[in-house]
Amino acid sequence: MAEAGTVTVSSEELAAACGVTSAKLRKDLSYLGSYGTRGVGYDVAFLTYQIARELGLTNPWGVVVVGLGNLGRALVSYRGFATRGFTVVGLIDSHPDIVGTRVQVADRELSVRPPEELPKVVTETDAHIGVITTPAEVAQDVADRFVAAGVHSIVNFAPVVLSVPDSIEVRKVDLAVELQVLAFHEQRRRHPHGSVVTPLDGGYQDAVNDSAEAMNA
Repeated sequence: MAEAGTVTVSSEELAAACGVTSAKLRKDLSYLGSYGTRGVGYDVAFLTYQIARELGLTNPWGVVVVGLGNLGRALVSYRGFATRGFTVVGLIDSHPDIVGTRVQVADRELSVRPPEELPKVVTETDAHIGVITTPAEVAQDVADRFVAAGVHSIVNFAPVVLSVPDSIEVRKVDLAVELQVLAFHEQRRRHPHGSVVTPLDGGYQDAVNDSAEAMNA
């Protein structure tokens, strides 16, 4: 709305954009303070600032990405980070063909540096967030390097559970898990009355046999 030049917006319009009721939206925003005006709505620029302040996004956070494969390159090329308060300030990879190359990040280029330079990159850029987009077998080592370098917040795209100290915040992004969640809800829609075959159903063993035959085929 701000980018479109909208000056004020009603709670009803905001609620519709968020997919919630206006009552719920007003209640949630009330935790930030009394920023709405009855009959007028919310000042878009001011409300945007207050939400950013609560989220700690009024100043850009430096992000270091480790792993410049397909996923890593796709992430660093995403231009939405800057508008959300994040700046990619460092790129790390261990492959000799990638180290030293320059990668376009938003409006500038960054040189890919080797893993042993991770602490130096964190110190030089004052980075606070690390992103892991490496294969699973090296993700723990990368996490250990982040922790040793003083990074307390990590986003992990690798399909593995990381072991870190309690003081470290880790957010795991697993697309397979998200697909499983969708599959569960899709199954519920297809079988709204609980007609899915279960171990208690007489057809359970037949279903297992059919699945095995399908897999073998």
